[in-house]
Formats: sequence, structure tokens, C-alpha cells
Amino acid sequence: MVRRKVTWTKLALRQLTAAIKYIRKHSPQNADSVKQRILNKVDELADTKIVHRRDPNRTKNDGSFFYFEILKFRILYHAEPGEVFILRIRHTKREPKK
Repeated sequence: MVRRKVTWTKLALRQLTAAIKYIRKHSPQNADSVKQRILNKVDELADTKIVHRRDPNRTKNDGSFFYFEILKFRILYHAEPGEVFILRIRHTKREPKK
């Protein structure tokens, strides 16, 4: 099976860290669980057979920008043949940027 490299942008890492810190204030156990489930799901993107929905909020989507949702978080990524870039993580209740 062909595997792609998964690369996190600095923005996505900051957003994940902020979300986990926020959850940790209320429940340290839930924070660890949410973090692990998100990381496991992102790691699955290394499999070239995994395909999600195209990002409808992207104005110039050439078909390589996708998203998926897990635990009320939307993960946006850019897929190339040999690499996947995690671009943004945000809660589903937040409005997307224009």
C-alpha cells in the first residue's frame, strides 16, 4: 500500500493545541481522548485510498482540498500524491472564514 506523508501546518498545530487546552480546563480525561481520536483519524490520511468531501468553503478548490469532521471538529486538509497537509482545525459551531 502506498502511504503519504502527513504534515501539519503551524496554524493547524496551534488550533489543535488551543482546542485541547480549552477542553482540558473542564475535563483532562476528555482532552486526552479527543486529542488521541483526532490524531488517529489524521494518521489515516496517509492511506491514499482515504478520500473525504471536497471543501465547499474554498473558493478556488482544484479538487485537492478536503475536510472531515470528528467529535464536532472540522479538519481541513490539502492532498497531494505523496503528501497531505493539515491546514486548519476548527469547531463545527464556528463560522468558516471568508
